[in-house]
Amino acid sequence: MANVTIYSSNYCPFCFRAKQLLQHKQADFSEICVDGDHASRQQMMEKSGRHTVPQIWIGERHVGGCDDLFALDNAGELDALLASN
Repeated sequence: MANVTIYSSNYCPFCFRAKQLLQHKQADFSEICVDGDHASRQQMMEKSGRHTVPQIWIGERHVGGCDDLFALDNAGELDALLASN
């Protein structure tokens, strides 16, 4: 299984949906909550070029946000990405 990292917020419904999908796919993921953590938010913005959460990486690939994750799933590409090393 690929390493999955998600930058999130406890108050974000899109973060909740993205994590639900990953859990449904039985994907282990590392979560970095950016609530009140300026350094983590800054790191996320530098890595992704975006300021919104969630921001998701599967392996070294920046997937994007919740809508991007669901688009990969709808296109039938998410399972293969999650299975890769």
